[in-house]
Amino acid sequence: MNDAGILYLVGTPIGNLEDMTFRAIATLKQVDLIAAEDTRHTGKLLHHFGIDTPQTSYHEHNAHKRVPELVEKLLQGMTIALVTDAGMPAISDPGVELVQGCIASGVKVIPIPVVTAGIAALTVSGFATQHFGFDGFLPIDKKERRDRLEILRLETRTMILYEAPHRLLRTLEDLAESFGKNRRIAIARELTKLHEEFWRGSIAGAIDYFTDRAPKGEFTLVIEGAEPSFKKSWTEEIIIKELQNLIDSGISRSEASRQLAELAELPRRQIYQLALTLP
Repeated sequence: MNDAGILYLVGTPIGNLEDMTFRAIATLKQVDLIAAEDTRHTGKLLHHFGIDTPQTSYHEHNAHKRVPELVEKLLQGMTIALVTDAGMPAISDPGVELVQGCIASGVKVIPIPVVTAGIAALTVSGFATQHFGFDGFLPIDKKERRDRLEILRLETRTMILYEAPHRLLRTLEDLAESFGKNRRIAIARELTKLHEEFWRGSIAGAIDYFTDRAPKGEFTLVIEGAEPSFKKSWTEEIIIKELQNLIDSGISRSEASRQLAELAELPRRQIYQLALTLP
């Protein structure tokens, strides 16, 4: 590391303000600048805890511009805290681009953790927690979504997804088509908030439940993994296709190879050699 400043990834509550940590408050007070997804939303949080540190906006629409600006400030010795509207920055969030920029420039990055919806929902799902995968929001594009679900259908680990209320039923119907209506699922709604709710059962049951009750709030879906004996025929053509999908989503060749090697139970070196053939 050089003499640059420090980027702090500061987790904020996903709903209940009492989940804010002492360390997060202290960090937000002492840094030179706070880069926030929504400065108005974060402004309310800062006001609640008596924090008057200046803010700048950092979100998916200006990340390409902000990353070099913030990295330059850090290289000049400033300390900056990155916050998202709720939870940990860089999780289903453009914060990862800033983290990558800092690492490439030799800027130190320190996490200030907080509760995350995915882990909180997993712990109360009743499904296996020794091995699990997080996939965030499914793609909106029909083909991309179908391809992603085709991969997840064979996943033996517990899976975690996020979904918005207006897309919940569509996602449940897609899951039923890909995974089967009887696959078990746990759904958490409005975690840590006043109307927190947990629902557990089959995907078919979830469709019935949320058809009768209009989905409201933010949802976390925890899906039981496939039976270990349910294997896919991993031909070279399929491996290359899945590698391309992962790389197109922003994952490096090395990480895409690692993930697919673990899923397909094939040697990582073999998968990586195929990844090197992709444009």
